[in-house]
Amino acid sequence: MQSIFTLLVMLAVSLGLSAQHAHGNGRMHTHQYTRVIDFPDTEEYLTLACDFHIHTVFSDGSVWPDIRIQEALRDSVDAVAMTEHLEYQPHADDIPHPDRNRSHEIATETAANTDMLVIQGAEITRHMPPGHSNAIFIQDANALLIEDSLAVFEEAKRQGAFTFWNHPNWTAQRPDGVATLTPFHEYLIANDLLDGIEVVNDLTISEEALQIALDNDLTIMGTSDIHGLVDYQYDIAGSGHRPVTLVLAAERTPEAIKEALVAGRTVAWFENTLVGRQAHVGAVVRASLDIPEARYIDDTSVAEVTITNNSSAEYLLDNIGQYSLQSDLGLVRVPAYGSTTINVMTGEVLDSFELRFEVLNAITAPGERLEISHRVTP
Repeated sequence: MQSIFTLLVMLAVSLGLSAQHAHGNGRMHTHQYTRVIDFPDTEEYLTLACDFHIHTVFSDGSVWPDIRIQEALRDSVDAVAMTEHLEYQPHADDIPHPDRNRSHEIATETAANTDMLVIQGAEITRHMPPGHSNAIFIQDANALLIEDSLAVFEEAKRQGAFTFWNHPNWTAQRPDGVATLTPFHEYLIANDLLDGIEVVNDLTISEEALQIALDNDLTIMGTSDIHGLVDYQYDIAGSGHRPVTLVLAAERTPEAIKEALVAGRTVAWFENTLVGRQAHVGAVVRASLDIPEARYIDDTSVAEVTITNNSSAEYLLDNIGQYSLQSDLGLVRVPAYGSTTINVMTGEVLDSFELRFEVLNAITAPGERLEISHRVTP
């Protein structure tokens, strides 16, 4: 874990003051903020930025639901879910509301004249086990006010919910910070009552949760779990970003997002690091990076190669190919929405050659980074 967080500190994003580019759903945006979250579509799917764990004053958050929509629009998030605590209502004396669907309704009304997708959700709030879990794509949050912990998951599934385990490494319920399956969670998984797990929550990432996801075919989730202001929590003014789940969906619809979540086609983006299964992380990175130009310098066997990046992530690449780089010692930074040029020493002039990199901020399993290759034709 320490090595991951050390690496993350190294990977600070430095974006331009503005960017105009195609969003993952095919729209064109002109952004005035560095806060934009935007990754290109893959060869097969749209890449949609989603935040499915959000709180307002209708549970223990600090703002009205319309502010959450405004924040998400500024971040170019495609879909959100207001996931208020069902059982925990600390503002009830000041904002009494018997209808647990109200936050979703207000958010939906606010987003009505935008292209924001608002998914109905709620947070099942229990002691461990099972701890806290989100149910999204539900029909009625009030029907989930059930005392029995197993029955509430069964009701969520009856409503067609996608459910995921929230912050399994939360020290309030796991003092050692280690995400660990309990027999209750094993039962939920075995009976198709638990579909995903937060590998990323707010300011934390969990290697153990990632391994649980890989071992149990759970969908990898990354969420903000925002309670205060997004700008303050993630230092937006300092080029920070909220954590999100990148969903690889066939269409930009709630139905397609749910299908992708059930199929596990997700990548978490956290502190400029992509986390997910190799196939999905690889698809996002390959869509982001390209080599549009390569040429040999004058009468030498040193090739000048330009690498471009069409995403919100700055990529840190470690050269693991057979050719040394004259331009640096092997580490290549490709800035968000920018490019970098490297000098590759091939020994002789070649019609084509292969570059291979380990993407240091693309995690596919605990201790494992994505490897990519690209055939270059000067």
